[in-house]
Amino acid sequence: MILDHVSIGVSDLARGRAFYDSVLATLGYARVYDVDIPGQGLVSHGYGAAPEKPEFWIGAYGRLDAALNREGATHLAFVAKCRKDVDAFHAAALQHGGRDNGKPGLRPEYHPTYYGAFAFDPDGNKIEACCHHPE
Repeated sequence: MILDHVSIGVSDLARGRAFYDSVLATLGYARVYDVDIPGQGLVSHGYGAAPEKPEFWIGAYGRLDAALNREGATHLAFVAKCRKDVDAFHAAALQHGGRDNGKPGLRPEYHPTYYGAFAFDPDGNKIEACCHHPE
């Protein structure tokens, strides 16, 4: 699959959690991951069919880094086979009219081997490439 996950922003995380907990349960999906960042508290929830792989996320965009979320809270994350590919994705995005939204690097707040990079495409859409493999 080309997409690793999709994220949308919600204005009220508790209300969004209650809504998606209920709605997605009807399709056999459950909340399988919560992101609790020290100093910010609970900022997002991941949903999926398996605990080890949330594929749909909701996040309290108002509580996440304002500079990185200034243009909206929806983003698409593409699967990368290795960290080198994440680096190449980010470099190509910047070279071809995109703007930086998070340099390549580990994101241990997601899990210890999560390596990702973020960019805005030329139209302002938030995109990411991520790799879950240790290297």
